[in-house]
Amino acid sequence: MDVPSTSEKMQRYNRKGDMMSPTFAIFNQLRLAGKHCDVILQTDGIDFKAHKIILCGVSTYFQALFSSGWTVPEGCRYKIPGISPEIMSLILEYAYTYSVLITVNNVESLLEAADHFSILSLVEGCSDFLEGQLCLENCIGICNIASVYCCAELHQTAYQFLLQNFTEVARTSMEFLELSLSQLCEILEKDELNVRQEDVVFDAILRWIMYDPANRKAHIAVLLSKVRLAQMEAEYFMRIVQNNELVRNSEECKPIIVSTIEAMYDLDVNAPQYSVFENPLTRPRLPSDILLTIGGWSDTPTNKMEAYDTRADRWVEVSQEGLDPRAFHGTAYLNGFVYCVGGCDGRSTLNSVCKFDPVTRTWHQVAPMHSRRCYVSVAVLDGFIYAMGGFDGIGRLNTVERYDPESNRWTLIEPMSESRSDACATTLHGKVYICGGYNGIQCLSTAECYDPRTKRWTPITPMRVPRCGVGVIAHNDKIYAVGGSDRSSCLQSVEAYDPLTNRWCAVAPMFNPRQGFGIEVVDDLMFVVGGFNGLEITCKVECYDEKTGSWYRAQDMAISRSALSCCIVPALPSIIEYAAPREPLVVAQHITPSTTNNLPNG
Repeated sequence: MDVPSTSEKMQRYNRKGDMMSPTFAIFNQLRLAGKHCDVILQTDGIDFKAHKIILCGVSTYFQALFSSGWTVPEGCRYKIPGISPEIMSLILEYAYTYSVLITVNNVESLLEAADHFSILSLVEGCSDFLEGQLCLENCIGICNIASVYCCAELHQTAYQFLLQNFTEVARTSMEFLELSLSQLCEILEKDELNVRQEDVVFDAILRWIMYDPANRKAHIAVLLSKVRLAQMEAEYFMRIVQNNELVRNSEECKPIIVSTIEAMYDLDVNAPQYSVFENPLTRPRLPSDILLTIGGWSDTPTNKMEAYDTRADRWVEVSQEGLDPRAFHGTAYLNGFVYCVGGCDGRSTLNSVCKFDPVTRTWHQVAPMHSRRCYVSVAVLDGFIYAMGGFDGIGRLNTVERYDPESNRWTLIEPMSESRSDACATTLHGKVYICGGYNGIQCLSTAECYDPRTKRWTPITPMRVPRCGVGVIAHNDKIYAVGGSDRSSCLQSVEAYDPLTNRWCAVAPMFNPRQGFGIEVVDDLMFVVGGFNGLEITCKVECYDEKTGSWYRAQDMAISRSALSCCIVPALPSIIEYAAPREPLVVAQHITPSTTNNLPNG
């Protein structure tokens, strides 16, 4: 097991809820002095004196050993095989003090000894330490250790870390190269494997094979069958996969190649959409993160919630029980919760804030803001939620307040340089940026940023076009301002701000003009969702790929909504509940792929 140099390499573990009492301190002093001891434990010829009653209190192993009726020579001396003197010393220290220093050098041996002696609390302590050391280089080793010693929670955590970070693990980890064939197959066939492109999986297979080509080349067909080949770009499949020497020389690979070609080119426009989930060659992986849309205006305010599965290009309805209808609000994800901030309910402007637990699917009220804020801009930075500007029912605001989830309090901070509602905000490099909006008289092109270190707002270069109802998002070191309205027409233009040059530049326009829409980045794609297109409220969704500089159409939402808000919910343990349904795989003889997914593959 490797541990990076940046990790904490040692940690004093104290059993939860236990403190060393004065009586046990005395017992430990007696042990160290060799007084009143009634048992000797011997490892590698080294004797350790101890007290039976203390050892029985921490270990069922010693309870059984001391009551077994063995004939013990030399006056209660027990030989303990397989445990080094150094580890036995730590075990005794823990038995008497419920405290021990765990390090990267001793944790595996200490865990083995704790398991051997059935000291469950120390097993837990070693597991917690290993979990804290999880990284790309050692997650597979920790997973294997957890399996050997039946540490179920540690195994689950390490395995999920491996699946979540598979791309980096497969490219850099030496432990990955030492996986057995069965272990690798088990990993590759998981829906939870977090890869946006299946070429990552194919490259990982080649790296694993070439580590020991003489013994592993014969496994190419078995491994190739675990790749969702029909999810690849056709050009990559033809040029790289089909022409690979190992694939070409394998008779067992030929049926897989034929089936994949059928899946890619023999399209059936009348095929039901769920058909892509029924075959291992076309079945999309589960998404790592979910794009969650909340509320909005659809003739009236709505409490509609939908989750977008980027890998399947499907929207999934989410239960909205406990959420009151609201529109023109802000949404933020922080510390495992989704927050809905301000907005209006069709009758009044709101200062209320509620949070959603995506695991339990329950809503709870939290502290209200100081001001009512409709058309509010919301952003998250350094563990705080910022609520900026908006309309309080009387006028446009320049005030800003910040929410601390630890204290459940909103605090007013430095106001913006000008009032703005219907703007949009994001964060980049430790600063909050807000762009555009409406000041009650005109649509704004101005933008400014807040630095929490200096507690000041600073103007930046104005946008090229005035925009209210704009979407603003940080993506790859730039701030994007998308769509909106200039008060005379709805916009489809896009521009990007570079903080290094303090300049805006034009970006490819959207397919559809829109204002009052949701915007987020997921899977390295910038999505815009719903809004008003100048004529009607829309359910249309599209996404921008910065690598290609192009926009792509995505699946429509179930209902048309404007004034909605959205956020990204990352790496949920219950992600399947927010993704398109995936039934257990049944290998099909004929593959018919979906024709609805226009999203880019890379």
